Amino acid sequence: MPVREFKELRVYQQAYDAATEIFEHSKEWPKEETYSLTDQIRRSSRSVCANIAEAWRKRRYENHFVSKLSDADAEAAETRTWLQFGRDSGYLSEGSFEDLDSTYNHICGGLVNMMKDPEPWCGPDAAREPNIPYDSS
Repeated sequence: MPVREFKELRVYQQAYDAATEIFEHSKEWPKEETYSLTDQIRRSSRSVCANIAEAWRKRRYENHFVSKLSDADAEAAETRTWLQFGRDSGYLSEGSFEDLDSTYNHICGGLVNMMKDPEPWCGPDAAREPNIPYDSS
């Protein structure tokens, strides 16, 4: 069954779940980290999801699709860096770090695979909007 919206993409679901988990962990971090580590990791982890969503909406233009996926990949790499800082600062346990870092490694891999072979996502059938009538009221 073809993917009809970005929320059905496995890579999006993984990124969303990971961003939600990061948010929960970061609630416990010290106040002095609010405008540095906490804000940065929340922003970058959520940006992965947002860029995947934007890529999906731009998929009828292969170069735009790949560009937004590249942005998502860069945000995922940034998130991995912030996770390292969180662990090394003692705010994130080794186990939580390993789980989240592994998840983001898989996310990056999925994004790279989509960038390497965008055609299945960007072909004329993939870009065609489903024949669903719009409510005109």
